Amino acid sequence: MEFLRPADLGEALEIKASHPDAVPIFGGTDVMVDLNFDRERPSAILDLTRVPEIREWDRESGRLRVGSGVTYTRAITELGGLLPGLAMASRTVGSPQIRNRGTIGGNLGSASPAGDALPPLYASEAEVEVASVRGTRRVPVEEFITGPKRNGLGPDEIITAFVAPAAEGPQQYAKIGPRNAMVIAVCSLGLALHPESRKVGACIGSAGPTPIRPREAEGFIGGVIEEHGLWESRMEIPAPALERFGTLVAEAARPIDDVRGTAPYRRHAVGVLARRAMAWSWDEYRRDAG
Repeated sequence: MEFLRPADLGEALEIKASHPDAVPIFGGTDVMVDLNFDRERPSAILDLTRVPEIREWDRESGRLRVGSGVTYTRAITELGGLLPGLAMASRTVGSPQIRNRGTIGGNLGSASPAGDALPPLYASEAEVEVASVRGTRRVPVEEFITGPKRNGLGPDEIITAFVAPAAEGPQQYAKIGPRNAMVIAVCSLGLALHPESRKVGACIGSAGPTPIRPREAEGFIGGVIEEHGLWESRMEIPAPALERFGTLVAEAARPIDDVRGTAPYRRHAVGVLARRAMAWSWDEYRRDAG
């Protein structure tokens, strides 16, 4: 196995073009597991830890561009106020050692339906930035994740960043598991309020072949808020509307039975998570008025 270690992004892209089978690695929290269990034996490893361009984040035309090498720990400490849903999700990832090494870009590259970082990115309508020697392109995260552990990367491309708007309202992330961290989600739910655009974004995790945007549920609860003038009044959302929102989210799930949970349990649980996350977010929105 060849070990390739570029010093900057330009060199990394040239190497990837000439070694399309090389597997990129930064934190290694997924790749090394596959190597250790002999699930994967690539001809080359492309070590990106010395590439400075993917380790930083900044503001760009009113949005945030976050390098693919930004770790979960940095998402918590540096982006908690800007992307609170992502920070919440990052707190549930593994142990402190895993959070110090694992990256948001790695979660996107792995494209696991249970990836904790993915529902907040979906709910925030993030884009994934990928680059090659041919240039750079950005793809909505919903289009980038194409199936279980499958993504839209070309053989010569590297994930360089994701781009998302800073939170304009409360965000939430919740997941079901035997414990709150160091566990793969049985199911999860990301939610984001967008008061300026008067929308609600939500995403189901670990209850389908990919993360799922429950579009009907989003449209329903957004319509209730609009119809009752709640963005302006910040009054409570009627309890029946919260119940219906949870039901619609549950109906959007596409779970399976596996060792971590049954399909009926997952469907029920994501509905409960959706109802609670919406209530928590709306309570926070109401408190912010003061």
